[in-house]
Amino acid sequence: MNRMATVNVFKPKARLSNSNLLFLIAAVIFVLMYLVAIVSFPNSFLQFQTFFDFFNLNAPLMIMTLGLCIVMIGGGIDISVGAVCGLVTMACAVFLESEMGSVGGSILVALGIGLAFGLLHGFLIAYLEIQPFIITLSGLFLAQGLLTTLHKDPINVTMPAFVGLRDFNIVITWLGRENRLGVFIPCEIKLGTIVVVVLLVILASLMKWSRFGRNVYAVGGNSHSAMLLGINVKRTIFITYVLSGLTAGIAGFVYIMTTGAGNVGNAAGAEMKAIASAIIGGTLLNGGVGNLLGAPIGTLILLIINEMIRAAGVQSNFQAMVSGLLLYFFIVLQSVIMSLRDRKSIGVALPPWLRLLGRKQTEDQSKA
Repeated sequence: MNRMATVNVFKPKARLSNSNLLFLIAAVIFVLMYLVAIVSFPNSFLQFQTFFDFFNLNAPLMIMTLGLCIVMIGGGIDISVGAVCGLVTMACAVFLESEMGSVGGSILVALGIGLAFGLLHGFLIAYLEIQPFIITLSGLFLAQGLLTTLHKDPINVTMPAFVGLRDFNIVITWLGRENRLGVFIPCEIKLGTIVVVVLLVILASLMKWSRFGRNVYAVGGNSHSAMLLGINVKRTIFITYVLSGLTAGIAGFVYIMTTGAGNVGNAAGAEMKAIASAIIGGTLLNGGVGNLLGAPIGTLILLIINEMIRAAGVQSNFQAMVSGLLLYFFIVLQSVIMSLRDRKSIGVALPPWLRLLGRKQTEDQSKA
């Protein structure tokens, strides 16, 4: 009787990509920080509504971060997203309070403004090969100038259709808490949170499984090599900035849908928070590495830090300080991890006299 010998073939495990590794690190740090927050301030962080409010109140920032992540993965930068978002809020407020205002029309206004800035930046950066920082800085100044020119005073939108949209909430009847009177208060989710989830699924799928997404990673990793592979580098970069402009426009409409008013201070400085959120979420400034799922994770980490500082009763100026230190930590951590994975030595910059001293000691030891 012949015995069939079975041979077990062990396939080597696929190496975790840099993008997924940095995302997992950010996700683990987020979970640990949230657990610390629950233990330190259970009355606040133990409530489900607190977690939902992170999304409800900061949906515009998360949407801007999604678009910015795509640009950064492609090796670019866009520092105009906050100003474009603020311009959209004021333009929508002025339009909604006009005689011909409508909710559908305001959505088109938001998309149109975001698309216009995206097309302009994409063309100048991709086809004229101008530095993205300079171009988007010009876009920031342009959007801020248009914002103050359009209207200087705050505008509260009172259109009934828009007010109904602003006040609309999705109520989760089975999830919530009891107040001091014993009345059950269910959790509520605003439409902005739904927009974040929908955009996250669409854009993450686009970057993960589409040819365009693979091209963005290739261009961000090495644009010259991508060109040799037949990738249309200029068109890829152009589309990334168009998507960034569109997400900034969508963020602007979600912003006014959250606050209900147009103001010259809307989304001021949001571009810096979006860049920080993208980096903390695992997107490298060098390009070629990043995971869009890390965009909301990075935003949540910043928000949790700020909320913990507020709950502790510490002065608000410490929020910016801690956020800066946290950004330092993640940048250094990412640099160390990437160096170790590439098996490169982590060099330390030494003064010339110290390098000469070390070289002399090495020579003496070799002679001995």
